[in-house]
Amino acid sequence: MATAVRSTIEAYLGRRADSLLGFHSPKIAKERLHLPGPDFIDRVSAGSDRNIRVLINLERLFGHGRLGRTGYMSILPVDQGIEHSAGASFAKNPDYFDGENIVKLAIEGGCNAVASTYGVLGSLARKYAHKIPFIVKLNHNELLTYPNKFDQVFFGTVEEAYEMGAAAVGATIYFGSEQSDRQIVEVSRAFARAHELGLATVLWCYLRNSAFKKDKDYHVSADLTGQANHLGVTIEADIIKQKLPENNGGYEALNMGNSSYGKFDKRIYSDLASDHPIDLCRYQVANCFMGRAGLINSG
Repeated sequence: MATAVRSTIEAYLGRRADSLLGFHSPKIAKERLHLPGPDFIDRVSAGSDRNIRVLINLERLFGHGRLGRTGYMSILPVDQGIEHSAGASFAKNPDYFDGENIVKLAIEGGCNAVASTYGVLGSLARKYAHKIPFIVKLNHNELLTYPNKFDQVFFGTVEEAYEMGAAAVGATIYFGSEQSDRQIVEVSRAFARAHELGLATVLWCYLRNSAFKKDKDYHVSADLTGQANHLGVTIEADIIKQKLPENNGGYEALNMGNSSYGKFDKRIYSDLASDHPIDLCRYQVANCFMGRAGLINSG
């Protein structure tokens, strides 16, 4: 790594720089993973059952913006107008009630793509769909129902995303929630249709269950989020969007006392991950078919 670049990275990482940059003993070696790179589509994706049009749209996503053709990706996702309510999200900067400013921000930031709601991107498609890849988020959890509930419902269709020139569709599944079975079926069908039409697929793989909060918040444990990722790639998500892991041991915590939850092997915690953040994240990657599906972590 060039000295100037390393110095810049060290400045951003601050006191964590030595721990992160000096980590050389991962539990899962990088040689066992399908790593990002300029040839990722040809080396990995092209061997899948994705049709040529999907590969073209994946190339659009990986090839755009300041990270274009590196194998890495930066997406600006703004669906907070529904997920967190528009007023609460945009009161600090009312200009973002106008979705055009969301798209402009993604372009000015050099992002690979912009992800937003069917309504936001549909209102701007003729002006911007050819300037930056669109990822149309199909389902959302709205906060107007009283009392609030946590469920993902569809606001748009794959066909509508295709007609507006999108490169990909996105969806969320709340794994672990009471509604997860229905969401898995709905999103699986939507992703299959998207692939038929040549669109790439991005899955927000989030956990939702009050039982996951115990001594720690295991919504961000490597073992549980890793399994969510594995379910996500099983329904053929091309890219998994997941929160960075902050801890591990969710399965162990949920199997204390007389409770019984899922299945796990203690080697998850001894042989496949340590408490180092790189190991925890790498376990998430391992659950994405060892990197055959890309993993992008939420900021």
